[in-house]
Amino acid sequence: MNHDRGLRQGAQPTPRFRGGPHPGADYMGFLGGPAFGPRGFGGRARKGDVRSAILSLLGEGPTNGYGLIKAIQAKSEGAWRPSPGSVYPTLQQLVDEGLIAPTSEGARAEYTLTDEGRAHVEENQDEIAAAWTQSRNPWKEQGDLLAAARKLAGVVRQVASEGTTEQRASAAAKLDDLRRELYRMLGE
Repeated sequence: MNHDRGLRQGAQPTPRFRGGPHPGADYMGFLGGPAFGPRGFGGRARKGDVRSAILSLLGEGPTNGYGLIKAIQAKSEGAWRPSPGSVYPTLQQLVDEGLIAPTSEGARAEYTLTDEGRAHVEENQDEIAAAWTQSRNPWKEQGDLLAAARKLAGVVRQVASEGTTEQRASAAAKLDDLRRELYRMLGE
């Protein structure tokens, strides 16, 4: 009898990955790892959402970039945590478009809507409001995809621990094909 964790004769021990005692945890980023946590799929905003959120918040009153980051997080009840790398370039873009203007100079400059910006917010109320609805319901839109990914993760773990060398190689090739096909689909 193989005394390594009570395995039957000839069985291979389950591989351990960087995620710790759970086999497959964190492996490939989606097998039960952090991609399903609040900072993974659920915490990300779509393109355009940062812009709409900033315009929405500046419609309530002037604030600086740090204030916008905190206000977005608070208004989305923690579901959306924009990075400075998404907020500050968007602020500059909105200034360049004439929709907002700084009210002071320096690193802590506050911004406010211009007349053109107020008109834009008024004309695009539904689009701007949608940024908040999407940030509060990130799992509803992605639920079916994430459920399918969890099912796939389960069978990948099983193939990794119980499959033959040929089965693991075949599964790896099929997963690579699927990954390439998904990238092609996003590129359309």
